[in-house]
This record gives sequence, C-alpha cells and structure tokens, in this order.
Amino acid sequence: QLQLVESGGGLVQPGGSLRLSCAASGFTLDLTNIGWFRQAPGKEREGVSCISRRGNTNYADSVKGRFTMSRDNAKKTVYLQMNSLKPEDTAIYYCAVRSPGVLFGLCALSDNVYGYWGQGTQVTVSS
Repeated sequence: QLQLVESGGGLVQPGGSLRLSCAASGFTLDLTNIGWFRQAPGKEREGVSCISRRGNTNYADSVKGRFTMSRDNAKKTVYLQMNSLKPEDTAIYYCAVRSPGVLFGLCALSDNVYGYWGQGTQVTVSS
C-alpha cells in the first residue's frame, strides 16, 4: 500500500523552527522525487522544496536560506527543516512523491507531476 504520512507540524513563534517528517511506505524511495508543498487559507497550493533521486534540492525563493530538505532512503523518510519561520509560512504542508522520479536535473516544484500525496500537517507561525 502506497502511503505518505506527514508529522512535525504545530504552533511556533516567529523566528522559531520546526522539522517536518514524511514517512513513505510502499515506495522504493531512491527511485522517486519527493516534494514539499503548502497551502494557506484562501491561497493556491505552492511548491516549497523538492529533492531528486540524486539528492539535489530545489527551493522556492520564499524559503531559500531558511528551509532545508533531506532524505533518508533507508528509513524511507524525508525531512523539511524550517528555520526563521515567518507568519506567512503558516499553511498546511504536504509531502508528495513523483514515481519514477527524474534522475538528471532539478526536481520540479509544480504539483502536477506528483502523483502521490499525504494528508498534510498544519504549521502555524504566530506570536
């Protein structure tokens, strides 16, 4: 059974940090690209970051220098370390898998190439 389960969301003050996790089951993770997306109330879903089969990462301009994505293929888990959080980072965060993933070049931040999605985890940045 193909499944993605996000965790690690919560309430944090501006300037704080959170680490999101996405546990994948049923996938051979090193053959996939994995993305993190978010959707704030009243806004469209947007790509936050992604990681390719070779471990290359791609970030939205709005999070560059603050967010770091990593993967542990053995644990079938990907992470999103979020530092210096801002109120505008408030959203539901989703992980998604593109399978098979592209091997060369940057992974895509467009959601239409990802076929598998988790249920999401809420991140709220507020004082």
